Amino acid sequence: MNISVIYEDENIIAVNKPAGIVVHSDGRTKEYTLSDWVVEHYPSIQGVGESIKLTSGDEIQKHGIVHRLDRDTSGVMIIAKNQEAFLFLKKQFQDREIKKIYRAIVYGRVKEKKGIIDKPIGKSRSDFRQWSAEKGARGALREATTEYELLKSTKDFSYLSLYPKTGRTHQIRVHLRSIGHPVLCDKLYAKNRPCTGGLLRMALHAFSIFINTPDGTS
Repeated sequence: MNISVIYEDENIIAVNKPAGIVVHSDGRTKEYTLSDWVVEHYPSIQGVGESIKLTSGDEIQKHGIVHRLDRDTSGVMIIAKNQEAFLFLKKQFQDREIKKIYRAIVYGRVKEKKGIIDKPIGKSRSDFRQWSAEKGARGALREATTEYELLKSTKDFSYLSLYPKTGRTHQIRVHLRSIGHPVLCDKLYAKNRPCTGGLLRMALHAFSIFINTPDGTS
């Protein structure tokens, strides 16, 4: 996997995660993960952070992973190199102090130059793999807000900058579908639409992330 380090200091690593790799194991498959890459290249990070306990009783170690991106989303991710840094970053995510910017190409021409999608997200009634911001979503609905800005458009596609204010699973993908502009080549939320333009992956990228580091810089 072509995983490049774009920033590193004594406490954190920022990497550019390629599309197609999962962040950590789900306990069901043995595929290579970003967490595996971390342990291979930074053995001292092994055991940093928190584990996930499965219903089987097994535990999955995330090895410094503080947040996640979907398998088919590429872009910047922050990895903690020690437990103190992990807890420091985790609190920033919990307090919503982290600012993230995504870029996406979506189907259709978005008319508004700027907008806010403020729709709670629950589970889809039609597909257990999906989340939904539509009427009739089941389960507990969780607040979710995504701001967007139109960067460029044609009659068929739009290029957006996106600013999620919450961090729900599949939030950007779900919100964009809810306004009729799903992400180009999204096999889950736009599965009946053609993947055009020569793309072989979903057109969603985590463009940048703004954090405070343990050493006092940002």
